[in-house]
Amino acid sequence: MRRFPFYLRILLAMAAGAALGLAIGTRAAPLGEAGKVLITLIKALAAPLLFFAILDAFLRTNIAGRSAARLVAISLTNAAIALLVGLTLSNLLRPGEASQALRRAAAAAAPGATAQGFDFARVVSGLVPTSIGGPFVDNAILAIVVLAVLLGAALRRVKSEQAARGETGWKFVEDGVAALLRTFEIALTWIIAIVPLAVFGVVAQTVGSHGFAPFAGLGPYVGVALLGLAIQVFVVYMAWLGFAGVRRRWFWAGARDPVVYAAGASSSLATLPVTLRSLDRMGVSPASARLAACVGTNLNNDGILLYEAMAVLFVAQAHGIPMSLSQQVAAALACLIAGIGIAGVPEAGLISLSLVLATVGLPLELLPLLLTVDWLLSRARAMTNVTSDMLVAVLLDRFGRREAAARSAAAVPQALSNARSGADD
Repeated sequence: MRRFPFYLRILLAMAAGAALGLAIGTRAAPLGEAGKVLITLIKALAAPLLFFAILDAFLRTNIAGRSAARLVAISLTNAAIALLVGLTLSNLLRPGEASQALRRAAAAAAPGATAQGFDFARVVSGLVPTSIGGPFVDNAILAIVVLAVLLGAALRRVKSEQAARGETGWKFVEDGVAALLRTFEIALTWIIAIVPLAVFGVVAQTVGSHGFAPFAGLGPYVGVALLGLAIQVFVVYMAWLGFAGVRRRWFWAGARDPVVYAAGASSSLATLPVTLRSLDRMGVSPASARLAACVGTNLNNDGILLYEAMAVLFVAQAHGIPMSLSQQVAAALACLIAGIGIAGVPEAGLISLSLVLATVGLPLELLPLLLTVDWLLSRARAMTNVTSDMLVAVLLDRFGRREAAARSAAAVPQALSNARSGADD
């Protein structure tokens, strides 16, 4: 399978599905159920994956101090901008309305669909799980996050108490949570591996029922996503470098290898060794590099967040569902929560998008069709996320050095003053 890249399997599945759809026409409609089954499986496994990812982060992550505060501040600022860019471009360019054929296909797949209204009382009540298993049954990601944070904080406290008493049995719990997280990651990896079969079925159904016209509607979807990611990288990130006084040519000379590798691997997590090696060659301190690229990997996922914000509105527009500002804000918050929880998982953008759509009540029927072009967008997302890792590491290192230099400069007059005081005595 490794010798036959995933994107080539997707392209082959698209070609085979299109040929079959042309050959048998509307009789290919039942094959589209494969896409629905795939999305149902992804949604079923994504919720527990999110839960154990948060527990694992509480148990294994231990950062404190000003560097941690800078990491959170920079990453959340970038995340907010990414969400704003994605929503703004979709509102202005409205890619979901570009193709009438795509809208007809969406209407046929989910007739009468509507988005959930933003009800503050409902949102607050949804934060409180009525039982341990209830949020998983309902795929209520906000309640799942609250439950995971509560239990994760409690487990962290128990871990600290046992460590203070010198007890060593706690590692069994850490390993158990890590094993469960890895189990769901592997299960989702297997499901992602059969995506080409789902793409084959969806393309055959779509071509057989509507011809090739709906796929033309995906052109604006891809174009708006790539435009948004380019703005995030070449405008937002470059503005950060200017603010920090970092030469852009120097940055891109160091970031070139990780970004190119991410384009091939389609994963910022798989690119991590290359990222750390490049940061070391750039002279970035190991502490800043590991804090940004390892600890902060679930925060530096601007590519996923921007894509999801854009895709949510695309789906709503394709189905003819208006979304108010409050609904878009709710969708953005859901994107942030889901994206942070499972950012390092393969095809995380697709997996968390299914959770976000379910959270705001939008239909999932278009997701299999979006799979046909996700092989391209996933690479663009990975390249953006890797660039974000590199940027945050460089900024942490630069700001840390400035702070150390300022402390050193302030210490010199104080030392001279102390010396004079001693001489006077």
